[in-house]
Amino acid sequence: MREVKIIPCLDVREGRVVKGVKFVDLRDARDPVEAAAAYSREGADELVFLDIFATVENRKTRLEWVKKVREVTTVPFAVGGGIGSLEDMSALLEMGVDKVSVNTAAVRNPDLVREAAEEFGREKLVVAIDGRKNSPGGELPRLEVVVKSGREPTGIEITDWAKRVEELGAGEILLTSKDADGTRDGYDLEMTRAVAEAVSIPVTASGGAGKLEHLYEAVAMGKAAAVLAASIFHFGEISITEAKRYLKDKGISVRI
Repeated sequence: MREVKIIPCLDVREGRVVKGVKFVDLRDARDPVEAAAAYSREGADELVFLDIFATVENRKTRLEWVKKVREVTTVPFAVGGGIGSLEDMSALLEMGVDKVSVNTAAVRNPDLVREAAEEFGREKLVVAIDGRKNSPGGELPRLEVVVKSGREPTGIEITDWAKRVEELGAGEILLTSKDADGTRDGYDLEMTRAVAEAVSIPVTASGGAGKLEHLYEAVAMGKAAAVLAASIFHFGEISITEAKRYLKDKGISVRI
């Protein structure tokens, strides 16, 4: 059985880690360098850094922010936000980033996924997919891809897009439910399972973790290969160690 990964997420705006609800109402959480160092010490399996306003502000990833976090991070480190070209990816990988994550740019230009996989290897490439639920029976897909930090609908059905990025060469998928994000009511299990069952590459569940049971549900019912969380770790409600012990006690394979 593949070990399930526990991944804290640093959503960064103006050099600070922030957290919101459904991608809005952001509040300050902590310093990203301090957080990265702490999560590395606590045994996080990976760390994700998202420059969440880069695409909205039509700019590149702030490399100076990434550099400071990279210097203290001792676990595999993925970066997303504002990445729109092979040159952007190369700059991050040369800095020591382990994986790059593309979202809006991949939807706009799917060939970027194929080109990146060929240039850097699929193990370096994460495709982040943000999704929302629509009312059944309408013109829009029930599970729809949204872009630009959830601000723009695409009309693309989420499992169709997941299959396509796998075919293009994505090494894994980071799946975030806009509806569940920051609610602490649990991951969107319907969306997570639909994507996990549609592809053979690992799917990380994101958006909605509020208690330990939610982490278990994402794996057991959502079929996620990894669980990403922010608020519960940033505000000290649950530690990485607690999360791993809980999952292990529930029969989930984790790295202790």
